[in-house]
Amino acid sequence: MRGPVHLILDKMREADAMRRPAHRRPEFGLQHLLDTKRAFDSVAADYDGPTGNNALIQAMRGRLWRAVARHAPPGGRLLDLGCGTGLDAVHFAEQGHDIVATDWSPQMVLQTGQRVGARGQRARVTLRRLGIHEIDQLAGEQFDAIYSDLGPLNCTPKIELVARSCARLLAPGGSLIVSVIGRTCPWEWLYYAAHGHLRRASLRGATHAVPVGLNGNTVWTQYYSPGEFADAFAPYFTLKHYEGLLLVAPPPYLIDFHTRLGRVGHALLRLDERLGRWPVARNIGDHFLMVLTKRG
Repeated sequence: MRGPVHLILDKMREADAMRRPAHRRPEFGLQHLLDTKRAFDSVAADYDGPTGNNALIQAMRGRLWRAVARHAPPGGRLLDLGCGTGLDAVHFAEQGHDIVATDWSPQMVLQTGQRVGARGQRARVTLRRLGIHEIDQLAGEQFDAIYSDLGPLNCTPKIELVARSCARLLAPGGSLIVSVIGRTCPWEWLYYAAHGHLRRASLRGATHAVPVGLNGNTVWTQYYSPGEFADAFAPYFTLKHYEGLLLVAPPPYLIDFHTRLGRVGHALLRLDERLGRWPVARNIGDHFLMVLTKRG
């Protein structure tokens, strides 16, 4: 018998199929990965500054932290996909977990190493300079949970192969907890449309990787709806939960506007947490948070 989660997935897939054009996607290749690595290398030293780790990002980060706390076993071994500057890795190490933290950007790995050392967590955090597309190099290792925060999975090719690799690395019944950049962000559409940038406003609708500027460089980004993302992982995982992030609150690059809103901005974040769990509404937002459980 098909349960309610399967019915939800069917509806999501139907909606996605109606939007997708019939042509094949362009190949997301090595040059795209190298461009993306160069972009993140260029911002690593300042990534935790006002534009890289602001209050809106922290609100999303906190929701992933709480999800990992619910779904990862206490003291478990966790794999961090796209660790960035190590904020998540250090947090979970301080909660008693053992972490293998990976990133494609050498400069991000360097920043993580410095943070790990400064916080006295070298015994609990192992660093590996690996892109998500390379995690098969961890074959033979096993993790109680895997997490990826704030969109690294949007910057890797062949998400179906990533799903298979994650399943191989997870212990039976282990959880995959991710926050992914979504397709439908009303704030973004309104912001760019209001400034006359209609092409940029519709960027998330692309069915292939698209260039997004970062510090004069390019991050190649593949956007997903929750249905598309869950579909890619469906051969190996069961969808357990998902919710929208930053539905009514603005996306992180509008932090200055959010700050000017003052108490209204804080109220929007509180409302966001409630609305993000509602059916239909949870398909909207700058990101979505998803929990999947390994089958078998």
